[in-house]
Amino acid sequence: MANEVLHYLEPQRGGIYLDGTLGGGGHARLILEASAPDGILVGLDRDAAALAAAQAGLVAFGGRAILRQGNFADMAVHLDQLGIGRLDGILLDLGVSSHQLDTPDRGFSFREEGPLDMRMNPSEGLSAATVIAEAGADDLKRIFREYGEERWAGKIAREIVSTRSRQPIVTTFQLAELVSRVVPGGRVPQRIHPATRVFQALRIHVNGELDSLQAGLDAGWRRLKVGGRLVVISFHSLEDRIVKQAFRTLATGCICPPRLAVCACGQQPIVRVMTRRAVRADDNEVKHNPRARSAVLRAMEKLTEEDNENV
Repeated sequence: MANEVLHYLEPQRGGIYLDGTLGGGGHARLILEASAPDGILVGLDRDAAALAAAQAGLVAFGGRAILRQGNFADMAVHLDQLGIGRLDGILLDLGVSSHQLDTPDRGFSFREEGPLDMRMNPSEGLSAATVIAEAGADDLKRIFREYGEERWAGKIAREIVSTRSRQPIVTTFQLAELVSRVVPGGRVPQRIHPATRVFQALRIHVNGELDSLQAGLDAGWRRLKVGGRLVVISFHSLEDRIVKQAFRTLATGCICPPRLAVCACGQQPIVRVMTRRAVRADDNEVKHNPRARSAVLRAMEKLTEEDNENV
């Protein structure tokens, strides 16, 4: 959604921007080009491999591109270390990158045989294989239901516990095959693979993605200048729900009971929501990039420095 990102972020020359999910650096390049000749972009990514690839692709921008390994939830720490105060814009393109999905050794995809890892930073936290090996049936059920909205969460969890007692589940194909075997109709060809929601849930759990999103949204609006913009692209309903609610809360003015004739709370909107409806990729983009089919973009603009007590 390159055109939509540029439209809502509206990079300007001399601006300071943050791409919290650098990935391959495609969006970063567009922002740097649009903010030439002296705009600055800080790029963060948890994945060292993605960071190295982006570094090579952005080398032509020299010192205008400042890249660091890290979670966008910790953007304030990185910005403080760089001596950067307020930002003109922030982009968060959530979810897993194409490079991660297409690299079997990372274990993100059920379409390729690989170790069941799924960590965006392989040097941090527990792998998906460890979660599958150690979590109890109730915990697995909760993960699949809460993060994947999986209808058959309990049945899948019980089968995992039963199977691992005989043989470790350590590869993507092992887990995908187990889910296909357990889910009713799982072996019948479908548009969506029966393991899709389980893999999504494990990835979100392993990387703490929803907690990072909540923290990143809160840090983001606080770090923006007045007039600065935050653009978020999400890929499933759990993420989009969090973004939508966060924007709505920040954009809420008076919260006094309707019976009061005069406002007593004094609360003013902190942001203006720029996308009254979710923005989706057009048919042409989906045709050339099928993964964009589920992309949802929302954007907001900061109106004031005032920090309402309830935010």
